[in-house]
Amino acid sequence: MRPDSPAENVDHTTEAARLERFADRYPEDAEALLLRAAAHRELSGDRPAATALYDHLLASGAGLDNPYLVRALKASNLWEYGHEAEARAIIDGIRTAAPRDAACWVIVAEALEAHDELQQAHETFTEAVRLLLTDVPEPPRATHPLLFGRHRVRRMLGAPHDEWDAVADSVHTHSIGLDELHDPKRVWSLGSENPAELEAEILRLRAELGAYREALSRPFPVAVLHWPAGELTELTEAYPDLAEEYPSYEAHLAAIEAALRELAASGTPNLGIVRGTVPSYEAFAASELASPADPALLPQYATTLAARGRAVAWPPERAEACWCGSGRTYGECHGPAL
Repeated sequence: MRPDSPAENVDHTTEAARLERFADRYPEDAEALLLRAAAHRELSGDRPAATALYDHLLASGAGLDNPYLVRALKASNLWEYGHEAEARAIIDGIRTAAPRDAACWVIVAEALEAHDELQQAHETFTEAVRLLLTDVPEPPRATHPLLFGRHRVRRMLGAPHDEWDAVADSVHTHSIGLDELHDPKRVWSLGSENPAELEAEILRLRAELGAYREALSRPFPVAVLHWPAGELTELTEAYPDLAEEYPSYEAHLAAIEAALRELAASGTPNLGIVRGTVPSYEAFAASELASPADPALLPQYATTLAARGRAVAWPPERAEACWCGSGRTYGECHGPAL
């Protein structure tokens, strides 16, 4: 599925089957590919098939990058087709384990919220926020959905603002505030016969949808290819024709950051970086019956790596490690000055 494919035009069953074949072809990327395949199975309505994929990953014996994320997705999916007891047991296990990954906490808390377990959802959001954000000067982007979800549930429970709600307000960037977006009384305005009230609600819904879309990580980013220093040296020595593309390692890094900033300035969403290796590139060239010395093959290679779930989102947080591998933070290295 291309990133510009409208969601309503996607055949989820076909896309899931394609990703499963891809996982067989690239077992080193099976976790990312099968998670995407499971999402398509869920969207197609075949929830038992999605559970089978989650079970396959958990039983594979391979070291998963994020086993708690797989368990959280499985729990959420199970609850949707009647396996509430098993879903609750998995959620309890995740809460007990207290993983340091925000995504799995978001999924289990929202599963509880979706099934009207508001008090349990609030407790879960709060556990996660305290675990991941206590004594953290600036909440990482990945934790924003936890803050927003906790704020939303507290509004539904009628709880007063607290210090974490203030943090949620501070990281919320849209023009309509969280208090208004999460106001439980909004549902009544949808039945209003007043055009002004309806128009205001449409604006609120658009803002909420924009925030939701921004929080999602699309699995097929617009990706730029990065060669680590050693790989770039090996590449240009083996294929001198590519030296024109990469006159130096420093120029290569500068070109990556410049290209991504230009794409961001043009409004292109979901940008990422994929890291190339010479053996992987040569194997890709062979599969395409092409010469690795052909510069036209480079963007195709980057797109294929992104499709295999190998892209890292850009830009990083300023306090996170820079994408170039220098060991410095992004703010100290390639990040823009404040």
